[in-house]
Amino acid sequence: MLAPMTEVRTSEPADVTTVRTPQGERTRVMRLRLMEATVECLVELGWSGTTTTVVSRRAGVSRGAQLHHFPSKLDLVVAAVEYLAERRRDELQSAIGDLPEEGRTRAVLDVLAAQFTSPVFFAALELWVAARTDQSLHAAVGPLERRLGRETHQQAVELLRVDETRGRNRQLVQGTLDLLRGLGLAASLSDDSARRATILDAWATTLDRDLET
Repeated sequence: MLAPMTEVRTSEPADVTTVRTPQGERTRVMRLRLMEATVECLVELGWSGTTTTVVSRRAGVSRGAQLHHFPSKLDLVVAAVEYLAERRRDELQSAIGDLPEEGRTRAVLDVLAAQFTSPVFFAALELWVAARTDQSLHAAVGPLERRLGRETHQQAVELLRVDETRGRNRQLVQGTLDLLRGLGLAASLSDDSARRATILDAWATTLDRDLET
């Protein structure tokens, strides 16, 4: 007698779709984490305390991957400051549309002052101080700082809506940036917001009086 046939049920394979993040996107995200971790380390630990090991650990990125994209500490920190400076520029552009017509000069000073009290500024400050006695760092940071300085100057001219070839406009704009840079330096040591506000109030009055529009 033949044994009864056993019904064998063959289930259809589940339709499982594995979504893989494209390599380019994974690289972009990894670089972003490294950039932001580098700036955080510069602000919290300074130039000497910012090492590639500390940065990769904070970013959650393997040392091998970090070194593949940024072979040295110098490569990493300069790229980080430049990247976040570009992001800061984009944020500044988006803030322009929210500036009021009445009291615009004072509002512009607040927008610009925020650029000099941001983590990016404090990270760059660490680089400037270290570059004073480090020739390699000075060679890398110098051109970057000059370019960012030119861009910030042009942004200030556009925000204040002035022709810098007229009268003393160029000197007043540059004086504004020098003032804000100094106030940013003071803010790196303590909360100087109250004094900064009174100074900017007075400077806005000066600009409204002396800028030629």
